Amino acid sequence: MEAVYASGFVVAQDEYQVFSQVEGSLVDKLVKDGEDVKQGQALFIIEGGQQSSRYQLSKENYDMATRNAGNDSPVLRELNASVASAKSKMAFDSLNAARYSNLLKSNATSQVDFDRMKLTYENSKNDFILQKSRYQKTKNQLYLELQNAKSQLQISTDERGRYTVRSEVNGKVFKTMKEKGELIRRSEAIAVVGQDNTFYLQLSIDELDVQRINKGQEVLVKIDAYPDHVFKASVSKVYSMVNAQRQSLRVDASFTEPLPGSFSGLAVEANIVIQQKQKALVIPKSILLEGDSVFIKTENGEKKIKIWRGIETLDEVEIIAGVDSSDVIMVNR
Repeated sequence: MEAVYASGFVVAQDEYQVFSQVEGSLVDKLVKDGEDVKQGQALFIIEGGQQSSRYQLSKENYDMATRNAGNDSPVLRELNASVASAKSKMAFDSLNAARYSNLLKSNATSQVDFDRMKLTYENSKNDFILQKSRYQKTKNQLYLELQNAKSQLQISTDERGRYTVRSEVNGKVFKTMKEKGELIRRSEAIAVVGQDNTFYLQLSIDELDVQRINKGQEVLVKIDAYPDHVFKASVSKVYSMVNAQRQSLRVDASFTEPLPGSFSGLAVEANIVIQQKQKALVIPKSILLEGDSVFIKTENGEKKIKIWRGIETLDEVEIIAGVDSSDVIMVNR
């Protein structure tokens, strides 16, 4: 069997680190390590004084804007009263103007008195129009202030929601990094969550072997936690970026059989099978001479024979031509 050695870890499907988007103190830890969780379930409650103050101020502004924009608000009641008063005065002045017009026709009043009364009516009419316009303008302005306050409250509410950290998946809390009362910083990992019924392998191979790895190749896995069992997997993804520092490439593999336990982070050693044969002629690699040759025993003594290699392992080499199973190879010379 020819294989590429790989090392790595068992990882839960959809496993991710839970990060805090805000800063504050952890006031409540709602889950424990190893606990099952549902998508959307609250995991942690974080409290920050600055955010709470912003939310409270936004809430007070929204409440005030709601009261001011209502039909029974003091501002609109006062303006509405001004409109009603202007309307009554306009109606009264209109009657007087009509009466003075009739008096003028019967020569019971002078033109000057009629013109004065007519001017009074025109002023009352203009004042009524002005009060109506002022009322509508104020009402529109209060409506805009209400919408703006509502928007600011929504933003503060969303920020407040980020103080409640929730799970993104159905699964298990594999690890928590913080305890109640500790300080939480923005973008700090506070837990690891993932599915607890599906696992895969994150493997690392040497960059010299990257050309030999392909999707679908069989993987034989040894897990330290289960020393008496060899697990089987299959290469599911070969990444394109080589880690320059480690000079290695990441390869993911999917198990073809279930794991006996739900543990993420288990260390593994694996062999990615490149090719294998059920029957092969092999020799110890240590007796292979320079130039791919060996000494064999013949009737006339020793003879150096060139061989052609096949599959290689760390300890053995397959011989595909040059000698056969009937030849006697000289080991100790």
